[in-house]
Amino acid sequence: MLKQSFFTQRRQALAQQLANNSAAIVFSAQEKTRSNDTEYHFRQDSTFYYFTGFTEPEAVLVMVKRDEQLQSVLFNREKDELQEIWHGRRLGQAAALEQFDIDQALSVEELSEKLPELVAGCDTIYHDFFDDNDSFIDDLLDSLKANPEYQAPQNLSDLRVISDEMRLVKQPQELEVMREAAKISSAAHTRAMQQCKAGMFEYQLEAEILHHFAMNGARFAAYNTIVGGGENACILHYTENESVLNDNELVLIDAGCELHGYAADITRTFPVNGKFTLEQKAIYELVLKAQIEAIKLLVPGNTIKMANDVAIEIMIKGLMELGILNGDVKKLIEEDAHRAFYMHGLSHWLGLDVHDVGDYGGKGRTRVLEPGMTLTVEPGLYFAAKPEINAKWHNIGVRIEDDILITKDGNEVLTKDVVKTVDEIEALMASS
Repeated sequence: MLKQSFFTQRRQALAQQLANNSAAIVFSAQEKTRSNDTEYHFRQDSTFYYFTGFTEPEAVLVMVKRDEQLQSVLFNREKDELQEIWHGRRLGQAAALEQFDIDQALSVEELSEKLPELVAGCDTIYHDFFDDNDSFIDDLLDSLKANPEYQAPQNLSDLRVISDEMRLVKQPQELEVMREAAKISSAAHTRAMQQCKAGMFEYQLEAEILHHFAMNGARFAAYNTIVGGGENACILHYTENESVLNDNELVLIDAGCELHGYAADITRTFPVNGKFTLEQKAIYELVLKAQIEAIKLLVPGNTIKMANDVAIEIMIKGLMELGILNGDVKKLIEEDAHRAFYMHGLSHWLGLDVHDVGDYGGKGRTRVLEPGMTLTVEPGLYFAAKPEINAKWHNIGVRIEDDILITKDGNEVLTKDVVKTVDEIEALMASS
């Protein structure tokens, strides 16, 4: 679990990048209704958590920088005995001030009254543009302009320009949590391989994974778990998980836990009965080759695009050798011929969000990689039952995904504990 010193350091690092005589306003997430008078389980806004470590809804962090000095104020819910009996404990202001290394804690009920006083006279307000709180910021500025005692800020700046870049490069404390999340998630995938057998339902394998997450300290998945058998493996974001797992089919599992706010994201594909057919093995080993070569290229100074280009070339050449594609390699690459079978990208940032924030260098993903960046590597090939594809490839869907950390010397595969070669998978499943 992250120590409070981490969040204090993140606020200090943010303050160094704020203009003098400015204020940054960061809003918590809000509870969302599931049905009638029940709510979904609350999950804190990632950026708010990154700067506070505070996990309750209805909260606002205000950071005011004047004369190069930082003042941090947290607005949060008051203690309320009746509400706490029904809905759970609230920290309140006194405990928040004691626990969260802030300068002041005020009731969120006082926000409309106190916030104008805090930010009046500032030149700039930073907040996340285009979110649900834009209207609140507009109302704040209107109230400041309407009051002759206050000087309203003249500039608005998108806080995400700074905060997203901060979150992109992980700190040592974050990496400790991410390594543990990867370890728990890897073991869950191993458990799924060991428990899998023909006749099970996809949701039963999902249950094995979620059980392992919770029993090892990660109560929730980082995203909706995908367990797709046979033709369902060819649906990229399949989450129904309701079908029977059949003999002689592959099952694709995309699952990762969330630990102390941080996500893991792993995909493994394996045969339901523990033994790859010749066609399944051919596609699987082609995807694995593409992934292994891509990982080699994901090092400081290189880009995701460089690795993706190599993965695409490997898969196109492999598909030609298998008779699935025909023509000139260079032309097939120029025509994006792989898109019929590999529809998604190679990689995305990973952190507090499973698809984490941070600039990729445009659609081409030409951002130069730096130590401390964490990302996935996930090539895939999918063959739905279409008449233009030889029937022997029908309903084979393969994706292999690992999480890596860019290091000064290359990279570290955080999810290396879960097997992924054909021989390793078959041996593990046979021993079960």
